[in-house]
Amino acid sequence: MVWLPDAEKNMNIPEAAKIFNGDESQTLSNIKVDADIVRQRLAALRPDKAPGPDDIPPRILRELSEEVSQPLTIIFQKSIDDSVVPEDWKLANVCPIFKKGLKTQAANYRPVSLTSQVGKVFETIIRGAMVDHLEKFHLINDSQHGFRRGRSCLTNLIEFLDIVTRSVDTGDNVDIVYLDFAKAFDKVPHQRLISKLEAHGIKGKVLQWIISWLKDRRQRVCLHGDFSGWRIVWSGVPQGSVLGPVLFLIFINDLDCGIISSILKFADDTKLISTVNNRKDSEVLQEDLYTLSNWSDIWQMAFNVDKCKVMHVGRTNTHSKYYMNNVQLGITKEEKDLGVIVVDDLMVAQHCAYAYSKANRTLGMIRRTIQSRDVGIMLSLYKTLVRPHLEYCSSSWSPHYQKDKQLLEKVQHRFTRMIPDLRNLCYEERLRRLGLWMLEERRNRSDLLELFKMKSGLSTIPLNMYFELNTDTRTRGHSWKLTKKRCRLDVRKYFFSERVTDRWNRLPQTAIDQKTLNGFKRELERMRKIEMDFFMDH
Repeated sequence: MVWLPDAEKNMNIPEAAKIFNGDESQTLSNIKVDADIVRQRLAALRPDKAPGPDDIPPRILRELSEEVSQPLTIIFQKSIDDSVVPEDWKLANVCPIFKKGLKTQAANYRPVSLTSQVGKVFETIIRGAMVDHLEKFHLINDSQHGFRRGRSCLTNLIEFLDIVTRSVDTGDNVDIVYLDFAKAFDKVPHQRLISKLEAHGIKGKVLQWIISWLKDRRQRVCLHGDFSGWRIVWSGVPQGSVLGPVLFLIFINDLDCGIISSILKFADDTKLISTVNNRKDSEVLQEDLYTLSNWSDIWQMAFNVDKCKVMHVGRTNTHSKYYMNNVQLGITKEEKDLGVIVVDDLMVAQHCAYAYSKANRTLGMIRRTIQSRDVGIMLSLYKTLVRPHLEYCSSSWSPHYQKDKQLLEKVQHRFTRMIPDLRNLCYEERLRRLGLWMLEERRNRSDLLELFKMKSGLSTIPLNMYFELNTDTRTRGHSWKLTKKRCRLDVRKYFFSERVTDRWNRLPQTAIDQKTLNGFKRELERMRKIEMDFFMDH
């Protein structure tokens, strides 16, 4: 008998569309737990992570991985064979993590669940089997970039901006709808989730184990060492768990069904992109929004309509109005999309200013609080805390105006002057002594690394999605030369897929033939020594 939460007992559970079309022998129905895998998972635990309600710290499990791997293997195998999850694994201490906005409003905090480290180890084994099954049969739609191998925030942003800049360059207008789910992870209805797991070919003991894992979960809020009382969890997948993200991907996977516009997702962050040159085009996008609203009603995953926004891109855009649940969507001229500020004119100046501000504030904090000016310590702090703000997903927004480049470079200028012995030297000499590259060089290097990942299969985004191989045998150079395309507007001319082409075509065959990313990086280092301005824009 299938367990039903009280909230769903009197409801008709919709039948999920069948995604898995293999035969019964290909379903994921059982897992054989291997002691070597358990030992590896224990040895890989991070000792700085917090323990769950059972108070077993990961450091102990890691240090005793050889001794406890065998008994844990027996426990894990017994758990999957009997489809029973120990009660300790279903308890969670919920820690509120501040996101943004007013700190006095509870809605501005993300509830992260701290669960048993032993339970998490087994979750990694279950998750690994599920991911292998989903990837083997290509069950997760390509629109999803979150929590997947070879995909990331960067691949999502590059695909998104490629669609938009390509359309604008051809003279089309584009409307972008940024969608926001209301507490998506916390509101996943369990029985509907089970229906979708079956539709993805997850059955038998594995499905029954997941049902047991979801059933009768309890949590309490932990704040400054104080605890609330225990409360039963009736819906949702725990944020902070290992299984939670992959279960959510499965639940939201069929969101694409019936959608005509381009759709991109990173977990629950979803956006629709549509070329809108006339009324008929806008009606198509509006119909997609109706389809999404209908999906939301059926699967009980509500949109926060007040936070759903429309961005109109293009000089002749008619600024059509769009509605969800009879509420007109608000219009935005800029949106923070996966940490990158996207503006309706597609310029990157505002994101550069944002990145500069965050990095500069962090550098100021280091200057005020760290007394030591030891070169090793300062370099570690700069590379760990400051530079990531300046380079996050840079291949999707790399600036081409000199003023934006100089603004970002000012942060590194300031850092190098914080080293007393280097203060009176010129900037280039300070960089040389510290072993640093100019930020412009690093951005162009990142472009080449991303392209190499596509070429070598390290990214699941195929090379031919953005590039066309040059088949002209009369041209000299390596065997993977790309065709340079003509662009009408700067927003397209200086986009990743266009600006990286010339520099890629100048690489030697030895770089192209590298089998690993580290080998390719070494070749780029060698190229810079041979040609000092290879990574600089001209």
